[in-house]
Amino acid sequence: MSTRIPGAAAAMRKAPRQARSRAMVDAIVEAGARVLDARGWAGFTTNEVAGVAGVSIGSLYQYFPDKTALVDAIRRRHFEAVLAVLRSAIDGQAAPAGLVEALVDGMIAIHRDFPALHRVLLDLPNPYAGEAAHRAFQDEYLRLYGVIVARHRGPDDADGVAAHLLSSAIEGVIHNAARRGLLAHAGLRRELRGLVCAYLGIAAIPAGCSAPS
Repeated sequence: MSTRIPGAAAAMRKAPRQARSRAMVDAIVEAGARVLDARGWAGFTTNEVAGVAGVSIGSLYQYFPDKTALVDAIRRRHFEAVLAVLRSAIDGQAAPAGLVEALVDGMIAIHRDFPALHRVLLDLPNPYAGEAAHRAFQDEYLRLYGVIVARHRGPDDADGVAAHLLSSAIEGVIHNAARRGLLAHAGLRRELRGLVCAYLGIAAIPAGCSAPS
């Protein structure tokens, strides 16, 4: 299943169609994430983004009419990265230890490069992505966490409370660690794996966790 959020090109002037233009748009969005992480919204300018991306400001404006549209693309890319981590953990890891490791390490990795970015995105209005796109992300996000819960705790989470608690716990730990500069700390990874293992009923071991005996 695709990780694309519905309506992803809604705020763009046009969608890139050739490989070269898609690569340029990817570079602009990556540069935008870097600048937004470093400068915050107040210091975020399309001129600096173009410079970091190595493209002309005219090339940037071919695809993004203003900086709000660019932030929308950055936000959508973050949504897609989160869903990709969840799908990879579920589809690629049959063993409990592998799933937990992939989930925790993947979520840490997508926040580690730009630790301030998510906080900035949460504080900004979202006029282009809108409620429909955010709702689509949240629905799929909680559905995937529900798959993880059902696999290890059984299919008794009909109201989604366990999926909500697990996702909130992981989000809270990672976002607070990002604010405190702790995402690269080995102890954070170890303790968060242990927390997830405990919640899912997987026996903890020093290197991670294993299936209960």
